[in-house]
Amino acid sequence: MRILVVKLADLGDALTITPMLRALRLRYPAATIDVLATPVGAAVLEGLDSFDRVIVFEKHDFDAVRQLGTPASLARLAQLGRMLAAARYDRVFLCHHLTTWWGTLKYAALVAATRAPVRIGLDNGRGCFLSVRVRDDGFGARHEIDYWLALAGAADVAPRPRLEVAIPPAAERAAEMLLEGLGQPLVVLHPGSGGYSMARRWPVDRFAAVADALAERHGAQLVVVGGREEAALAAQLVARSRASVRNLVGQTGVKELAALLGRAQLVIANDGGIVHLAVAMGTPVVAMFGLSNHRAWGPYGAVEWRPGQASASARAIVVRRDLPCSPCLYRGHSLGNRQGCATRHCLTELAPADAIAAAEHLLFIG
Repeated sequence: MRILVVKLADLGDALTITPMLRALRLRYPAATIDVLATPVGAAVLEGLDSFDRVIVFEKHDFDAVRQLGTPASLARLAQLGRMLAAARYDRVFLCHHLTTWWGTLKYAALVAATRAPVRIGLDNGRGCFLSVRVRDDGFGARHEIDYWLALAGAADVAPRPRLEVAIPPAAERAAEMLLEGLGQPLVVLHPGSGGYSMARRWPVDRFAAVADALAERHGAQLVVVGGREEAALAAQLVARSRASVRNLVGQTGVKELAALLGRAQLVIANDGGIVHLAVAMGTPVVAMFGLSNHRAWGPYGAVEWRPGQASASARAIVVRRDLPCSPCLYRGHSLGNRQGCATRHCLTELAPADAIAAAEHLLFIG
């Protein structure tokens, strides 16, 4: 059997399919399993033994209709179509919601290009091109990971799904060098959120307040991480914190970052890929959520923070406010507003004390 799994997304989204890939490998051990991924997705999936090959395609070049107007774009699409047809896949799993008309059209064309007789995906009324349809009840009705497991029919194969990432020895050595001289407890901070929605960011001065409290009360060793585009944000955090914060923004690739997170006792981050990378490494995480849907995109297995009520076995905690307007991003069957509203009360009403208490629970109680 030849299987293609389609997940054209960035770091965190790509990680959400790793439990499904493991389930497929367990169910079909002799199958050839390929993954169609973006360059970032391919980087985080590299090294896993749950699939055979990753096909890299930069889907961001085709996020809008106008981007199809160049000969180079059309040539890349034609090349991809020929490659998919030549692979003669028996089954294709489409790990995407059919949220917009343009996205639906693109995925329908992509699935048709595979010529696979069995085409499996989520259906919210737009999945007529699929041969096997799993009902899409909307963002947050299930965690994204559980949606992809449902596509694989994997409930009986993976009773305890987990995110996976493979770390090469070189990445481990690089992480060790970056953290040289730091003791424990090591706390990693990510005040960014990736490029998709900067509105997901909790104010940087709140991160600084949390850093100061953990350093003063518990001697936490602090590190800030993120992409090069978040350098200014990290500099603000370092400047506003009374504690010593080692700035490692832009100094790690995906695998080095994962190795670094694996050496930490705690990660405190906004909604974004680093949250999922921490979960994959088994590191406790406090995730700050505002406008986005935590039931869809929160750290897998997380509990919501309730003072005095958090489970002693919790490894991940979501800190958020339950407002009538929240979430406004990934709500129902709509993408919603990725820039949020003007006031963003869902984030500004999150006090440092909430994050500090959740962090202390994970560090010293959980």
